[in-house]
Amino acid sequence: MTETTTSELEVESPRRGRIKCVVWDLDNTVWDGVLLEDPSVAVRPQVVDLIRALDARGILNSVASRNDQTAAMSVLERLGLAELFLFPQISWNPKSQAIATIAREINIGVDSIAFIDDQEFELAEVTHAHPGAYCLHVDEAVGLLDLPEFTPLRTTDESGRRREMYRAAIARKAAEDAAESVDEDFLATLDMVFSLASAGPEDLARAEELTVRTNQLNSTGVTYSYEELEGFRRSPDHLLLVASLTDRFGSYGKIGLALVDQTREVWRLNMLLMSCRVMSRGVGTVMLGEILRLAAAEAGGLEAEFTDTGRNRVMYVTYRFAGFSEVARAGTTCVLDADLSRVPPRPAYVRINLDGMGC
Repeated sequence: MTETTTSELEVESPRRGRIKCVVWDLDNTVWDGVLLEDPSVAVRPQVVDLIRALDARGILNSVASRNDQTAAMSVLERLGLAELFLFPQISWNPKSQAIATIAREINIGVDSIAFIDDQEFELAEVTHAHPGAYCLHVDEAVGLLDLPEFTPLRTTDESGRRREMYRAAIARKAAEDAAESVDEDFLATLDMVFSLASAGPEDLARAEELTVRTNQLNSTGVTYSYEELEGFRRSPDHLLLVASLTDRFGSYGKIGLALVDQTREVWRLNMLLMSCRVMSRGVGTVMLGEILRLAAAEAGGLEAEFTDTGRNRVMYVTYRFAGFSEVARAGTTCVLDADLSRVPPRPAYVRINLDGMGC
């Protein structure tokens, strides 16, 4: 199979958006044969190559199979494939139900899922229940990597680790469920390290992705292109900061972005955003606290712009909790002013790494 060219990557499908997860049948799809009829099924190497290629692009993979769950998982383990699939659904329930469960567990829309099977009945059943899903016969999957729906516009340094980060998130969720509540005592057990750094060229693709994907935790709702972010990164009048987070389960990757306008004595925080997957970790306040400390040391004040998008109210609350007060408003947009004499203390449950602060 050939990779698409750069020009082809820029073409959007007229039918649907990009696929975030591919759900595979097992019998006569991932492997040849029917497991319950012949336990010595043989894997299809070309399909495995497809799954690994999708994984490298940051597209997740899962399973929807009518099979004995114990037997099927045992074969996947034997073939070394089990780790490639998130939230596999192996039962005798309808595959449309399995698709809905996978979408819910991953927290994506069904219209971001592709389903691949060898039986027309199963494809029709999923299409009937989920018209937005992309259903494809396994015989047509050979050209899957050439389709724009399966080709990200840009591959970030986190794309190839997306499955790994989801697995770490599953382990975190299990630890949270075992705890009585997500309080500071529990957060302290996670050994979190929060890092803040000036954005480098290698951060821009992920930074662009964050502005596009982040809705609830974006202070203005504004999205920026790669080229715009590169301009801010190079500008002597702007500070583009990228935050990352690790804990004892692994890395969350790049999870926060801030854009500070330094053209005046009073700095203006034009954008603050945080990935939704760290909402319960309290790191939005941590990031804002570090920006407040920087402004207190180097500027005559700090203002922040907030635009109510209907989905990002939590960011307004974050600003107010950090000591900002509203000083101007025009429609849905307001300006908040920080009290730099009352910078919140660093929380004890997270270590702060500022080694990459080139400002």
